[in-house]
Amino acid sequence: MGFFKDFKDDFSDALDEMIPAGSGNDAGIPGTEGNHDVTVLDDDVDVDKELSKLDGLFEQAVHKADEPKKLVIETEPEVKAPVEQVTEVETTPVVPTPEPAAQPLNLNSDFTFNTNIKENNRTMSDMNTAPMNHVASAPVSDEEAVITAGMTITGDLDSTGAINVEGTINGNVRCNGKLTVTGTVNGNSTSSEFFADQAKIQGEVATSGTVKIGVGSVVVGNISASSAVIAGAVKGDIDVQGPVVVDTSAVVMGNIKSRSVQINNGAVIEGFCSQAYADVDVSAVFGS
Repeated sequence: MGFFKDFKDDFSDALDEMIPAGSGNDAGIPGTEGNHDVTVLDDDVDVDKELSKLDGLFEQAVHKADEPKKLVIETEPEVKAPVEQVTEVETTPVVPTPEPAAQPLNLNSDFTFNTNIKENNRTMSDMNTAPMNHVASAPVSDEEAVITAGMTITGDLDSTGAINVEGTINGNVRCNGKLTVTGTVNGNSTSSEFFADQAKIQGEVATSGTVKIGVGSVVVGNISASSAVIAGAVKGDIDVQGPVVVDTSAVVMGNIKSRSVQINNGAVIEGFCSQAYADVDVSAVFGS
């Protein structure tokens, strides 16, 4: 501030010295004696106006110099960390519901119902007739009696196990196990299962299981079983409560009563076939 003020005063003094005291002559100006060249300002110059302009410039310069400089500090923008959104899920506790108690199965009622159905389906006259025999199953032992090919037994034969007849028996044969005949039996036989292979049998064959008459076997007598496979020759009635298969080499002279029958091509049957034990009510089909 002092520097500009001193400059102003010096500048004013310099101007005062340059302006002449008179109207234009050099009489009153010191140092003008003689013929020296002196530069004089024009009369048209307004000194006060020029000084006022300088005063304005000085004041502006002083004002700018006195103003404190503003310190600008650049700050980096604050980066906010991403906020994880937490979703609250309300959980309802699961209360286990008690399961209803299982109802006991009435076996007696179910058995009666099934039995009634079977009885209602059997309306034919042949169904009313009872099977030829009813062989009850008995406890079977592990014993097996073998009648060799050169042995002949005359009389009845009874065993709790199985019997294998390779020889000849003249009498009735009864066993709780399987009866296998490859020889000759002249009499009735009762067993849980019957198999004949190249055998000669003259008498009734009753079993609670399956009857198999192989190729080359000849049976003269009635046969009753739960199922039967006939590949030999049978002269007599066949009463089977299950299926019957008559093979190609079979020859049957007699009636067949069963639940179902299968007759292969080449079999010979002289008699009637009746599915008396079938579940189909034949009378109801034809409306009679």
